[in-house]
Amino acid sequence: MDRILEPEVMDTWLEATAYDAMDFTAVNTAFATDAIALDPQAIKVLDVGTGTARIPILMCQQRPQYLFTGIDLAQSMLIIGQRNIEEAQLTQRIRLERVDSKRMPYPDLEFDMVVSNSLVHHLPDPLSLFQEISRLVKIDGAILIRDLIRPDNDLMVNELVTKFGSDYDDRQQQLFHDSLKAALTLAEVQDLLDRIGLTQVKLSQTSELHWTLARQRNIIDRL
Repeated sequence: MDRILEPEVMDTWLEATAYDAMDFTAVNTAFATDAIALDPQAIKVLDVGTGTARIPILMCQQRPQYLFTGIDLAQSMLIIGQRNIEEAQLTQRIRLERVDSKRMPYPDLEFDMVVSNSLVHHLPDPLSLFQEISRLVKIDGAILIRDLIRPDNDLMVNELVTKFGSDYDDRQQQLFHDSLKAALTLAEVQDLLDRIGLTQVKLSQTSELHWTLARQRNIIDRL
């Protein structure tokens, strides 16, 4: 099945509130746990495509030294994210900025860890995102990127929406459906990695819905 792009930015208030209302608790918790395991001692962490900041909140609640920069192009998402951060009392540790993930205004090797969940499928050409992540993470730094994996055909898309989106309303189910069709295949992600030469990363399909790219902090090189 060919990839069908969806809008890069979900920036209407309706889209942002519908997204934040979707129950991603299990998915976000699993992501946060996996990311922390890659570098429990990190300090400066970048979340690319932070949305409504649910993952930085979860990670900061578990690791008191983490200092997050969360970026997104969707102002509506960031407004809701800032509210979520304030409710969690984490305004001193999580900073949100409206930044294009394809051109981030941060110095090379700035972050101990870079994470990104469910952003790649929004980008028409994700190569620049991978290049920016490679530029910004420290040479021995941790990386966790996770996103949806594109099914082989429309029937599989509908089956996955029925299986995993049964509690969603019609609008949320449509968002899920469109995201699956906009996602990359494992082979397409591997091609991006080969083109930028990102090293010491592991790419695998980690669920029915997701692929994951992970790199653990290289502890030996820091000694």
